[in-house]
Amino acid sequence: KKQVPRKAAGTPLTMQSLLALCGTLAPYCGVLCFLAPMPTILEVARDKSTGALPLLPYSSMISNSFVWVMYGLLKNLPSVYMSNAVGVTLGTYYFRTYTKYCTTIGAGKQIRTHFRGAACIIVFNMCLAQILEKDMAADIIGKEGVFYCIVLFASPLVALKHVLETKSAASIPLPFTLACFVNCLCWSVTGWFTMKDFNIYFP
Repeated sequence: KKQVPRKAAGTPLTMQSLLALCGTLAPYCGVLCFLAPMPTILEVARDKSTGALPLLPYSSMISNSFVWVMYGLLKNLPSVYMSNAVGVTLGTYYFRTYTKYCTTIGAGKQIRTHFRGAACIIVFNMCLAQILEKDMAADIIGKEGVFYCIVLFASPLVALKHVLETKSAASIPLPFTLACFVNCLCWSVTGWFTMKDFNIYFP
């Protein structure tokens, strides 16, 4: 009787298994990314000062996450809208904590500007979803999400001038930066090979 050769122990994961792994990990990596600023925000609350930290990462987290919640709902992608719902919730907490302890000159005006910007984005996208056909709304909101996602991941660079002047990277939180890298890697692989969705893999 002809024997079928067995798969050797320790054989590397197949491409299909790797894609399945990335698809499973992507939403959790997204949540991890949203949780990454937590140590920084807890430190802000403990010190009762935001120091040189910028507000943009937290306001853009709210806007970006809400846009992806809308996109996920329109495209029926639970992994997208559920993980980003966590981002909206945590982003709101970070924003509130930051504004509570921010004492820099002109902080009030800056906070109002960020708040109004996030509110406008939320209302605008809710209107798009109600007025336009589902596919058209998803396409527009998806492209908008790509833009906001890039803004979110680039937002720590707002503090780059301060880093160069002080020769200290304290104002660019390392946990957030590392979490963003892992998150982007998983979503890029899943978006390209599994979902085949430009709006998912590009940003």
